Order: sequence, then structure tokens, then C-alpha cells
Amino acid sequence: MNDAAEILDYSFDAPPDPDQFVQAAMKWHFTPETGSPFWLDRRTKLDFDPLADIKSFDDLRLFPNVVDDLRTARVSDLVPRGYGAHPDVVGVFESGGTTGAPKRIVFLRDWLNRALTISTREFAGHGVFPGGNWLALMPGRPHMVGGFSDHEAVHMGGLKFSIDMDPRWVKKLIAADDPGGAAAYSEHLVEQATHVLESQDVSVLLLSPPMLDRIAGRPDLVDLIKAKVEVIIWGGTHMDAESRFFYRTELFPDKKIIGAYGSTTFLGAAKERPGLSADDMCVFDSSSLHLTFSVVDADTGRSVEPGARGRVLVNHISKAMLLPNNLERDTALRCAPLSGQPGDAVAAVEPTASHDGEDVIEGVY
Repeated sequence: MNDAAEILDYSFDAPPDPDQFVQAAMKWHFTPETGSPFWLDRRTKLDFDPLADIKSFDDLRLFPNVVDDLRTARVSDLVPRGYGAHPDVVGVFESGGTTGAPKRIVFLRDWLNRALTISTREFAGHGVFPGGNWLALMPGRPHMVGGFSDHEAVHMGGLKFSIDMDPRWVKKLIAADDPGGAAAYSEHLVEQATHVLESQDVSVLLLSPPMLDRIAGRPDLVDLIKAKVEVIIWGGTHMDAESRFFYRTELFPDKKIIGAYGSTTFLGAAKERPGLSADDMCVFDSSSLHLTFSVVDADTGRSVEPGARGRVLVNHISKAMLLPNNLERDTALRCAPLSGQPGDAVAAVEPTASHDGEDVIEGVY
């Protein structure tokens, strides 16, 4: 293993200097022997030299946002050559298609293992430890949330039950102004979940806020969750402050309710900050150098003032993937990060009405 790989695979208990980490990523992803065809081809089109000019997290803003290229890029070109002729690929995962054709990424085994370690450490911060089965009211494969949670549930010591969800179909129904069809499909999803909850042992419920809203209107399901479920993890779409307060104080006051902010182009998700009350804003922290947030003015690219709202800018940096300077479709309030973490924490995340000329339709996910 070369020195760049060793730095990128750092121990989470002893992270490297952030600038050293960024420089190692440039060496790995832009050296012909280890970089991916995707980035080696793009290097020739950049107006700067990543190896000479990118020395810090701030310098990553020199990169163009390439995530739209993931809609059409050959996925084999995303795999760094440093993994050899037979890379251990866990799966090809897709985004939900909220803003157009889906983006595709490759999950490699070593990144899966690191992402699972990060997730387990974040759960521990909430007092959630391995044990218990999961029920996911989320899209399955090819979506990343489905593929990753397959492994996450097992890693956390349980089995995972799933329902059959196609979020793109619901979004088409909403776009076609067919609320009745969208509601009928949502009820179909709840019916699937009902059978699992009635017949199986479920300790962890993973779902989107729209699905939680629909369940909240079903007293029988609320009673089942109160009797069986210990942890509720929500993500995929935003949750407003009023709903979060209601779930935590009135509907499920005895449950651990944890938000997760993620995306396919994150190659993971950030859990909400432990210790927040129902009255606090929901703050999401990145807990590793692999995923960092900044809150910026979308027009200028400069950071907004602390506490101000701006667009969420994301960097994913790992040995498996490099996705810097990604301007997400979401807005958030800029908050101070955890000690030692570059960038910002983000709070009160909300979607924009449109992104890159496409209407943002959240649907059930």
C-alpha cells in the first residue's frame, strides 16, 4: 500500500491533518497508476493542476461540480486503478432521480467497511448499539439507501426486512398532478409494512418523513411501533421542525428518533447531533474527513455568515471515490462543526424548489 492509500485509510481514532488528507487524495486520484479513468480524463481539462494547486479543503472549490456527469459516465471508469484488475465491488447504486436522470456510483468493499464503521460510531453516540432487526420503508436496490442498509442492519446485529418501493413512480404521479394515484401507492407501501410489523420482530424502523406521516394516521400501526420498535431513523426527505417535535414529544416520546442526512453523491449519510432536544434545530454533523459540508451563497460560492441560510456544498473524499465541490439541491443554516472537523455542520435542512432547471419533487423519498 502506498503512503497516500495509508493516509486515506486512516484510523478514525487518530485522523491525519486535514491538509495532509486532501493532498493524499489528490496523489491517489490523479496519479495514473492509482487514479480512475473518470478523473484522469478530466485532469487534462482542468485549468489547474490538482497535484500542485490543491493543498487544503478550501482549495477543493477550484474543482468543477462533476456529479451531473455521473448520469452518463461508464461506472467501470469510476473505479480507481489502484484497486487492481479485480476490484471488490459491492454494488452499483443510483440516486432517486429527484432532479432528472439518476446518477450512478460504485461502492467498493473497503469503502463499505469504513462507512459501516462510521455509522456504528454515530449510532453509539445516540446510545444505539448492535442488536435487533430492521424494517426499511425505503427504496431498495438499485438505490444506495437500500443497498447500504442491507449491510448496515446485518453489521448492527440484526436482519433487514424491506418493502417494495419505487420512488420514481410516485414522483411521476405527483408531476402528472395525480395526488390520488400517489396516495394509493403510498397506502400500498404502508400495507406491506403492516404485514411485517404484525408478523416479525422489529427493533429499528428506517423510513422517510412522508412514510412516517402516513403511519402516524394509522392508530394500529402506531400501537405496533410503540410495542415493538426501539429506534426510528428518518431520512431521504426533509422533516420540518413541527413534525419532529410532535414525533419526539407526543407520538413516540419513548423512542430514540434519529435523523440522517444523506445522498448517493455523499456515498453515505450524516446522523443528527446527539443530545439535541425536541425544541432544538436538527443539526447534522459529518464525523469524518471523508464527508464535509459547507454552507455557501449559491451565486458567489462564498460561505454565508454563521447562522445564515445557504446552499449545502459537499465534498466526498475517500480512496474509493472523489466528488468535490458538489452543490446539493438543499439549503441549510450554517453551524459550527464538531471539534477538529473541517467545514460546517448543517441545520434545518430544506429542499430548494428547483435544481439545475428541474423541479424538486420529493414524493415518498
